[in-house]
Amino acid sequence: MTKSLALVVCLIGLSGVADAQRPSRIVSTSPSITEVLFALGAGDRVVGVSTYCRYPEAAMALPKVGSFLRPSAELIARLRPDLAIVSRVGNDLPRQLDVLGIRSITVDDARTLGDVYSMIRALGTAAGVGARAEQLVGEIQTRLDRVRAAARTRPIRKVLVVVGRSPGSLTDLVVVGRGSFLNELVTLAGGVNVLSDPTLPSYPRIAMETVIRLDPDVIVDAGDMGDTVAEHRRRQPVTEGLWRQQLAVRAARSGAVHAVTSDAFVVPGPRVAEAAESLAGWLRAAADR
Repeated sequence: MTKSLALVVCLIGLSGVADAQRPSRIVSTSPSITEVLFALGAGDRVVGVSTYCRYPEAAMALPKVGSFLRPSAELIARLRPDLAIVSRVGNDLPRQLDVLGIRSITVDDARTLGDVYSMIRALGTAAGVGARAEQLVGEIQTRLDRVRAAARTRPIRKVLVVVGRSPGSLTDLVVVGRGSFLNELVTLAGGVNVLSDPTLPSYPRIAMETVIRLDPDVIVDAGDMGDTVAEHRRRQPVTEGLWRQQLAVRAARSGAVHAVTSDAFVVPGPRVAEAAESLAGWLRAAADR
């Protein structure tokens, strides 16, 4: 059997791995994978992460093995892992690890909430904590169900979610379209995504003229947060100040622009419920205005 295994969730049982076979030294190559492993209680077995893994705080102190798109097989090998978990991003890392005798599994990027649940279950199986993975999925779904139920009693508000833009300006906006977990969160929180047109890509690029035409009630901006928690907080008032100048946009006029300081909005993982709860609070405030 090849050491580099493609991880297909539907073919993996959820009974877990025997204690003697559980990996004791795990390397993660993406923020989503890292967050899931820690949420499953396997964080003490993680010995290396990507340069973009910033949550939980304990992950920031771990050795780095390169970026999400360019992880280094050499840096991974130095950590002597018995399992490397790799995102399927089109690089040659699984083959390189196979040559080095390092067992690896590959997981697909989580684009939807369903993908998030599948990833959690798959990583739970790989880490030998399948039962905990099922419990975690149940906890997330319960919190999301509560958000959805509460939202049914409120008026629907139009929402725009920004996930990228030119630093320091409101140009070259990358926004959330249909087919992403953030689009799902907007809907269950009681909003309607102004760019949910099925003909658009999952993350279209738009100009300010389009924002003015769409005229959202609420804007969530996760497009320029910086690399650290301190940087997130420093940039928050700057971002909201930029939007306040756009008086032709309803959300800007009413103070319903929210520059996020949590990367739960850009990392599909266990904190999707946290993101949904924040969205619901902002939509509730907009409905009360």
